[in-house]
Amino acid sequence: MNKYSRPDWTEYFLDIARAVGRRSTCFRRRYGAIIVKDRIIVSTGYNGAPRGEDNCIDTGICERERQHVPKGQRYELCVAVHAEQNAIIAADPVKMKGAVIYIVGCNEDGTLASGKPCLLCRRMICNAMIDKAVYLEADGSVVEADPRKIY
Repeated sequence: MNKYSRPDWTEYFLDIARAVGRRSTCFRRRYGAIIVKDRIIVSTGYNGAPRGEDNCIDTGICERERQHVPKGQRYELCVAVHAEQNAIIAADPVKMKGAVIYIVGCNEDGTLASGKPCLLCRRMICNAMIDKAVYLEADGSVVEADPRKIY
């Protein structure tokens, strides 16, 4: 018996997505996403302000937090680009076709948040021709889904 255990590919890529999320600039939640094709990382992304704009962690202001907006509502108030969106923006469109996107979210206290893509991200994932979304739920369970069927 081998005393060393290796993570399977899903666990491996979810671990990397969680590490990418540590770069997030959001007060409320840190999300990381990676796009993988043929077990090769195509792109990574985390949630944060658009390039050249001030980050919430630098300004000390989160408009959604200031207004006590619940999760999943009033996204237009947030300055951040979602992790999935940043990963798609940074990727070669040809390499995304048939790929898998892995998503992990963490709350400010370090507990898991659902990595389920919001409806806008789901549409972007579909439009990028990514075949599968794999994400961690808040309870730690792994969900593998066809992005066209995530609602």
